[in-house]
Amino acid sequence: MIVLSDMMGTLTSGSPFLGLVDWVKHHQSKVEANLRLAAVLPSYFLATHNFIDWQKWGQNITVESLSYIKNPTPEKVTQVAEWITEHNLWKKRREDVIARLVEHRSQGAKVYIASSVMEPFIEPFARRIGAESIGTPTAIVNGKLQIVGKLVADEQKIEQALSRLGVDKVDFAYGDTLLDLPMLEKADHPVAVYPEAKLRAAAQERGWEIFGATPSYGKK
Repeated sequence: MIVLSDMMGTLTSGSPFLGLVDWVKHHQSKVEANLRLAAVLPSYFLATHNFIDWQKWGQNITVESLSYIKNPTPEKVTQVAEWITEHNLWKKRREDVIARLVEHRSQGAKVYIASSVMEPFIEPFARRIGAESIGTPTAIVNGKLQIVGKLVADEQKIEQALSRLGVDKVDFAYGDTLLDLPMLEKADHPVAVYPEAKLRAAAQERGWEIFGATPSYGKK
């Protein structure tokens, strides 16, 4: 049995961006961290009030924030990823959803976290639940950490996952936004987890399982 799960919003309500800014605050500069936060406040207001897409906004600022890591090395990136997970993503994990994945594993399933998040940032979280990670690859180029190719999101996310696994469909899939729809449609048992309003409506129309309440930013 193969189980796929999105990460952000599905397995955690945390933020890789805020986790990275917190790392900057503790390991590089408090002033820099405060300036980084101040710079995103206008777009944060727009995203939380549904003037711009919340999910796309979060993806964009996460990609942009990779440049915050000065003089990156593979070892440093690993340390940053562990910090983000320990101090943000894992602290804000959705224990009820994770329990479902752990139960799948106890029944012999292979569990994968498929997310647009940078793969090094997924791995520490996935390791904590015995899952494997499928995300956006990164590389250090000219002294900067950056993504390789395009962000692995929407259709690209499920295409990469199915290609890596060598299958056409999976048994279970968990996602929280309409961007996860392509992944959910490739599962025998799709589960809309704490779904935004649009995904909740799509799940109800299709008769899919809905797990958890719609968050406030997804109500409009």
